[in-house]
Amino acid sequence: MNRIINLLLFLLMIMEANAKINIQRIDPTDWYVGMKNPQVQLMVYGKDIATVQEVTTDYPGAHIDSIVHLDSPNYLLIYLNLKGAKAGMMTLELKAKSQKLKTIYQLKEREKAGSERKGFTNADVLYMLMPDRFAQGAHHPAQIKGMNTYKEDRTQPSLRHGGDLEGIREHLDYFQELGVTALWFTPVLENNSPDNENGFSTYHGYATTDYYKVDPRFGTNDDYRQLVDAAHAKGLKIVMDMIFNHCGFEHPWVKDIPSKDWFNTHEWLKESNGTSNPTKSFLQTSYKLTPVKDPYASQIDLHETVDGWFVSTMPDLNQRNPHVMTYLIQNSIWWIETVGIDGIRMDTYPYADAKGMARWMKMLDEEYPNFNTVGETWVTEPAYTAAWQKDSKLSEENSYLKTVMDFSFFEKLSQAKNEDTDAWWNGLNRIYNSFVYDYLYPNPSSVMAFIDNHDTDRFLGNGCDSLMLKQALALLLTVNRIPQLYYGTEILMNGTKEVTDGNVRKDFPGGFPNDSHNAFTKEGRTKAEQQMFQWTSRLLHWRQGNEVITKGKQTQFIPYNGIYVIARQYKGRTALTILNGTTKPAIMDIKRYAEVIGDTKRAKDILTGRYYDLSKDLELRSRQSLVLEY
Repeated sequence: MNRIINLLLFLLMIMEANAKINIQRIDPTDWYVGMKNPQVQLMVYGKDIATVQEVTTDYPGAHIDSIVHLDSPNYLLIYLNLKGAKAGMMTLELKAKSQKLKTIYQLKEREKAGSERKGFTNADVLYMLMPDRFAQGAHHPAQIKGMNTYKEDRTQPSLRHGGDLEGIREHLDYFQELGVTALWFTPVLENNSPDNENGFSTYHGYATTDYYKVDPRFGTNDDYRQLVDAAHAKGLKIVMDMIFNHCGFEHPWVKDIPSKDWFNTHEWLKESNGTSNPTKSFLQTSYKLTPVKDPYASQIDLHETVDGWFVSTMPDLNQRNPHVMTYLIQNSIWWIETVGIDGIRMDTYPYADAKGMARWMKMLDEEYPNFNTVGETWVTEPAYTAAWQKDSKLSEENSYLKTVMDFSFFEKLSQAKNEDTDAWWNGLNRIYNSFVYDYLYPNPSSVMAFIDNHDTDRFLGNGCDSLMLKQALALLLTVNRIPQLYYGTEILMNGTKEVTDGNVRKDFPGGFPNDSHNAFTKEGRTKAEQQMFQWTSRLLHWRQGNEVITKGKQTQFIPYNGIYVIARQYKGRTALTILNGTTKPAIMDIKRYAEVIGDTKRAKDILTGRYYDLSKDLELRSRQSLVLEY
């Protein structure tokens, strides 16, 4: 028996000696010299690449800090230091017991210093859109070979519809006409998940299967860069949607797990054929984010929140693994340098490990001090949201996250739109009572407010109440916030999630071949659409470069007689937002607002061009909105 065992071991040694290692992929695909942090992690993937025991380079100014072997034999991490290196083609030599392998890796010059990268601020208005549902370019391919099974069918709200990056680029003039200054796309990276038997696809983009590749149904990496360049030429910024909490089920990491702790999960169960099946052993997240900040939280509650999977087809990444977090951090830097994005929106922010995410934000802030990232923090209590903002005194550890999302504003406005404003709590009192907690934020002007998005019912629901929509937009675009609009709101697009999310993610009319209705042009819009577009555009263009709105002191008045008033004041100029929060005519008692009106006798409503006499009380129509300047 021992002779047989020895013979088998001998044969295995011969097989190992003759086995040829190969490199199938290196992430990042290339890198940049001159970074403040000179170290870069190279994830090398290839059959039996872990047999490599030594990596060297004779490239001037570069050296190997360390190599890391993971649990899978097909991964090798090389930590490379580029402190003194210049741009060029670097040769790396990988040495195994019986083989030497050389590979070329490109180092690039940075186009600009990190401090020159300017992110979005409260001077911007972000316009959020879904590439699959916005517009299709002239060269859209009918079917991409090599992708898992998918179908483009515009009659099905949960399948792909065929929008792409070229389609967005072809309509950049529309955004200029509207008056927004930044575009936020839902994720554009590869989501190679097949359509499921229930007729659903990953058209939304939140199940990444390749962090370094644009989904080919949207275009190529070069197409993305061309879109960013074209947007910049028209004065538009681009915000990239990223997801560090989870990846897609079809990501190569799922089939060949780099290490046992790469994902947050129990040991994956085996099928009868010996293959792993993660979906049978995953822990479902509770979707309850409060334990992350709860000082009394139980360990099981916290575990279920941050270690659970968002859904069974999105494996949860373990940001406590430093190699995982380094990979993700570098990926965000690579897209900033390679494509030139102007900001990041991070999905499901509190679901990921807080310390790992703080490490990311700190590194980004050190490299790009003027860049900006907004984190999705979906809890409607201002104290919770404020605790996530950079330098918050409400949290024991600094998140370094500059911008958070104001779900309180969204929730309160969603309730207020269906109520008359009374003397205490209902209607626009809800907004007033949300803003009173702005003292909790280290920087209220770096909080992002919105009235709807891709995950919520549209503001109009299934209706068309343009008066209340105008009140919502007048608030959104004049208060001390970074405003975000959702595509189509400006032309009265409506819908609810009651049946499917796809009903709040409908195609923009005119963006696809054979559309009978083209809302991209004045001539193609209906009368109601044009009136709403024109009203919104007037307000947006007035807001651009308006320091009263971006720098002005904010004063709000408790709703009185159903009327809510907010003043913004800067260097002797005032903008006064006046909203009748009732369905009846109301009288505004001018004397009550003397502290912000002063001796002013006459003010212009920027929405209509009409002048109002401020020496006497104002008569307001049902749900009337005024934005006066003087």
